[in-house]
Amino acid sequence: MESISTSKLVLRPLTMDDTNDVYSYSKSKNVGPQAGWKPHENIKETEEIMKMIFVEQENIWGIVQDKRIIGSIGLIEDPHRENDQARMLGYALGEDYWGQGIMTEAAREVIAYGFNTLGLSLISVVHYPSNLGSQRVIEKCGFIL
Repeated sequence: MESISTSKLVLRPLTMDDTNDVYSYSKSKNVGPQAGWKPHENIKETEEIMKMIFVEQENIWGIVQDKRIIGSIGLIEDPHRENDQARMLGYALGEDYWGQGIMTEAAREVIAYGFNTLGLSLISVVHYPSNLGSQRVIEKCGFIL
């Protein structure tokens, strides 16, 4: 899988060497619950999640800024559709980086990759009603309710 570069960011495949960075944002009480998962309780939990969800997975990238992983983004199987040409966009971003346009920039690139490189016909995305930041990313990326 290839890396993706934007004007401000690099999106690259995650490795186990990124575990500390992922734990750093995943332990926040405000990050995971906004996306439907509980905060990571310890580094061992993050290691297991890295192995199961992030490392050596297709179409999942770490968001790099200042040589650190500050978030993740990916195109995963859409649980609501039985369609090989459909994926669901998912993402998480460290709280210190909210409101800076980072996720919108990353999401636009991943969406373009999904349609232009993977040849997808549909990309879906969902958010909790209380997650207004995610709602804004979704709106800025042109998704239609």
